[in-house]
Amino acid sequence: MLEVADIVRLHGEAFRKKWAARLTSAQKQALADIEHCRTPFFGGHLHQCDHCDGTVYSYHSCRNRSCPKCHQDQTERWIAEQRGRLPACDYYLLTFTLPSDLHAVARAHPKKVYGLLMRAAADSLQKLARDSRYVGARLGILAVLHTWTRAMLYHPHVHMLVTAGGLSDDALQWIRPKNPAFLVPVRALSIIFRAKLCAALKRAGLLHHVPSQVWQKPWVVHSKHAGSGQKVLEYLGRYVFRIAITNSRLESIADGKVRFRYRNNQTQLLQRATLSGVEFLERFLQHVLPRGCSKVRYYGLFSPRCRSLRERAAALLPTIPTAQHSTTRVSALPRCPLCKNGYLIPIRELAPARSRSP
Repeated sequence: MLEVADIVRLHGEAFRKKWAARLTSAQKQALADIEHCRTPFFGGHLHQCDHCDGTVYSYHSCRNRSCPKCHQDQTERWIAEQRGRLPACDYYLLTFTLPSDLHAVARAHPKKVYGLLMRAAADSLQKLARDSRYVGARLGILAVLHTWTRAMLYHPHVHMLVTAGGLSDDALQWIRPKNPAFLVPVRALSIIFRAKLCAALKRAGLLHHVPSQVWQKPWVVHSKHAGSGQKVLEYLGRYVFRIAITNSRLESIADGKVRFRYRNNQTQLLQRATLSGVEFLERFLQHVLPRGCSKVRYYGLFSPRCRSLRERAAALLPTIPTAQHSTTRVSALPRCPLCKNGYLIPIRELAPARSRSP
């Protein structure tokens, strides 16, 4: 299978020469880690088959949060952990999109603006949900930041998995939305969201970087029912520990060009994009978050400070049967790829090549 690592190895040097002065430390680290992921650079283990006595090298992952080859175990653990936290109720998926007029300020101050974006979205939703005409309760909100489209273009937005209802102020009852067709009115929500982000940018001293006309335009907020929330959780989990594209979507690397496929959001049809290797890395690396920037945040009942309220809410709702999410037991030892019959036994640890003397 083709990998982003192959593109880095082929075109990374040209990319670095072009953008050396503008690369962040996180982007430089992502390039280096992805290039060396599962190679002798990070060390590993030598295994021997207990059936055919063949030997197999197994190299360590880079663990970079932008690497498309890492974090499968972390993703599965994160999804399992969220399932254990989520109350057994219906959910909504809300998406708050940063208007294109704010892209420049977000690129210039990503850590600050992304944090303000997520907080403004959560605060506007909680404000409207507190209104007794709509819910009149405290919601639980799981927020995940994305900065890309399926074609890897720059498109900052926040997905929120939100409880369809919330805990009353006296914590004695679970209150469902007043209107069964929606959680809160999205038109009013978009107006409050716009006002809160405007105020937050002003407090941060960044408002003068934003074109004034953006505050007169309608902002985009989408809301749809998400059932039990499990499918949305699995989708969000795929990109909590990686970004933008999976290796399986790469189709070819030839003549300095990279071809990959993506699904059009409007038509849901498969489309293909062909970029130079440097252009591909430009698109990919613009989604590497600054150091210390949190991609996942929890608000309302899901806030770490509201554990007792979350437990109270769970007690007021039915429990999810434990059999709903089955797990498959697998051998702790991997199968031998040579004979397909034996198991691989680790016999020697391999020191990282980066730590060896020249």
